[in-house]
Amino acid sequence: MSLTSRALAAVGVLTTALATSLAIALPATAAPAVTYHFKTLDNSNDLTFNQLLGINNHGVISGYYGSGAQGHKNKGYLLLPNYHQSDYRVENFPGSAQTQVTGLNDTGDTVGFFSHTNDANPNNNANFGFWERGGHFHKVDYPASSSATPPVDQLLGINDQGVAVGFYNDSSGNSHGYEYNVTTGKFSTVNLDNGATSVTATAINNHRTVAGFFTNSSGTDAFLLTRNGQLTVISEPGASMTQAFGVNDHDEVVGAYMIGSDSYGFTWTPGGGLVTVNDPHGVGSTVINGVNNAGDLVGFYTDSHNRVDGLLATP
Repeated sequence: MSLTSRALAAVGVLTTALATSLAIALPATAAPAVTYHFKTLDNSNDLTFNQLLGINNHGVISGYYGSGAQGHKNKGYLLLPNYHQSDYRVENFPGSAQTQVTGLNDTGDTVGFFSHTNDANPNNNANFGFWERGGHFHKVDYPASSSATPPVDQLLGINDQGVAVGFYNDSSGNSHGYEYNVTTGKFSTVNLDNGATSVTATAINNHRTVAGFFTNSSGTDAFLLTRNGQLTVISEPGASMTQAFGVNDHDEVVGAYMIGSDSYGFTWTPGGGLVTVNDPHGVGSTVINGVNNAGDLVGFYTDSHNRVDGLLATP
């Protein structure tokens, strides 16, 4: 089970596995460099595989441990400040074999997806979206007329108004982005009108601006779509794909792009363009998944021992 259809993916006790360092974002375009303070945050239940996927304005982080390989199940969690092992909170969909907590808002809602199986072939693991509030979990499935077999349906982000975004795969394997209102239970599609054959909606801010990525005849690029339909395409020159995974209320977009087999995290702002952000312990293997209004970043990287480590980067 992978975080999304993307090609980039790769409750504890005792003390937090923590590494700190300073690094400077490398500008991919002519934008001011930002200095980030990096921390490695890994749940001690599995120090070999952690991905941090979202961060809200209170500094609460969503994520999971476990690669999803057979016998190495995804297990969801929230991580509270001050980010010690005692600050992890288990969050798994009831009765599921695997769960990833992919997003959260400032009012206590979380979203993600789950599977009832942990098959050796990840393509055999059906997955379903969910949202959670106050310990109550709700399954979410887009009412598609022709869905993939097994089904692929994931919620990836939610704003403070309870509007979530995600995607489902159709019977041809193409992704379709959608919004879901947790209060009304209503769905709406995320349409780009740019010839995209596949659209994945990954994040939404409090202005109802949606971030994500799409594929068309030109390749795979990131997008930012305002509520009134204004579309901005974000693409790193020379990259084989550029994908957005998070957005804050300032329209700062975060994600990753690929050059060859290497992945590089990035932030993008309307006035500053795209700036590369690499964890110093994982240059060429960094993915940035979430950003809050303070500009704090979360994501993951692969270290020199081939472990996938969660990262927090604060400006």
